[in-house]
Amino acid sequence: MRTLIKNANIINEGKIFSGGLIIENDTIFDIFEGGINEYNSMHFDNIINAENNYLIPGVIDVHVHFREPGLTHKADIETESIAAVAGGVTSFMDMPNTFPPTTTLELLEQKFETAERKSVANYSFYLGATNDNIDQILKLSPEKICGVKVFMGSSTGNMLVDDNSILNRIFSESPILISTHCEDENIIRENLEYYKSKYPNGIPFDKHPDIRSVEACLKSTSKAIDLALKYNTRLHVAHLSTLEETKLFDNNKILKDKRITAEVCVQYLWFDNRDYYHLGPFLKSNPAIKSMRNKNALLKALLENRIDLIATDHAPHTIEEKNNTYLKSPSGIPMIQHSLLAMLEFYHRRQISLPVIVDKMCHSPAICFSIKKRGFIKKGYKADLSIIDLNNSWTVEPDNILSKCKWSPFSGFTFQSKVIHTFVNGNHVYNNGVVDITKKGERLYFLR
Repeated sequence: MRTLIKNANIINEGKIFSGGLIIENDTIFDIFEGGINEYNSMHFDNIINAENNYLIPGVIDVHVHFREPGLTHKADIETESIAAVAGGVTSFMDMPNTFPPTTTLELLEQKFETAERKSVANYSFYLGATNDNIDQILKLSPEKICGVKVFMGSSTGNMLVDDNSILNRIFSESPILISTHCEDENIIRENLEYYKSKYPNGIPFDKHPDIRSVEACLKSTSKAIDLALKYNTRLHVAHLSTLEETKLFDNNKILKDKRITAEVCVQYLWFDNRDYYHLGPFLKSNPAIKSMRNKNALLKALLENRIDLIATDHAPHTIEEKNNTYLKSPSGIPMIQHSLLAMLEFYHRRQISLPVIVDKMCHSPAICFSIKKRGFIKKGYKADLSIIDLNNSWTVEPDNILSKCKWSPFSGFTFQSKVIHTFVNGNHVYNNGVVDITKKGERLYFLR
């Protein structure tokens, strides 16, 4: 199978140039600037005229919750991977807090088997750490698994790791990258009790950032970094949400040489505490979305390379589950279909450039996790690609939300840009609103 993409504006490795590329089966065969004269005699099974739209590497989302197994009334690997490719996301890494939690190698491999059957995007899965599964962590393959997830704050099931001796063992002995959720549980519990007493008739949603506070995030993130420095751990801190946390990270090294890295999720760049007044439970997430001061600081840290990449923490719940009182409404927001488009709005506002968006959503995730032959437009790399039209506005409505939950905090918002094509391993899986679910993604591998 040979595909030609022509007349594209290609964004790759800090540059934008006019040209195209040739896909041979699942791989990028060649990239060219300008016209395609030297390949005029070549036969193509598929020709895409990009019509001067923008061709980028597929987005890699290192932080999602696709809810399978056990929570598939909210979402599943098929539905959420469909939403992913519609948003230009070609690879994802899924978190372990499912039912049962993914805390053994056997359960981990079962998720890979499910994804092989169901996912239209490429995939990897984290093993969840507990206070008693260090034996499983030590058996993880650095080449085959994206990482181990350590919840150093509240979590579901048995995945809150609060035994300091176990934390020290995980940080000193883990054979692969550790990704942490950092919020201090004791601070959160104290704050929650205070607000329960203050609001006996129901806690307002705008108190969520006061309960899951800046102090809770800072204390836990500081602890994770201290442990990583002590043991030279390869640490990745998930979903930063505060100005204070950004000060713990530096840009003294290029990404491939960093041992401690961090991500920000789109919602923490887009929303702030004023949005609780109209979104209420539909903005509730952990960590909490906080003030405009924090939001602006996160974007600044991203642009300064103190934050290394953008993810989503895509976490669907049903409308009925979310539309509840503060104490009953679960935390989590569906984001994967709209994450790239939201970042392109920052481009339209002249707050970030197109090459930086591609760096933070495509290149940097591949570098940070040492993903094999993905994340760049290069000869010999897997043909994971997306074509975007920067001037094709559309409004988010229930009938065009592809996540199973069928809602979004962006509902009613009009994006200026649209994803029009997505290729996964050379397969044209998304074509102007149509998803080909017969083509499946592949397991990600890592150069470690």
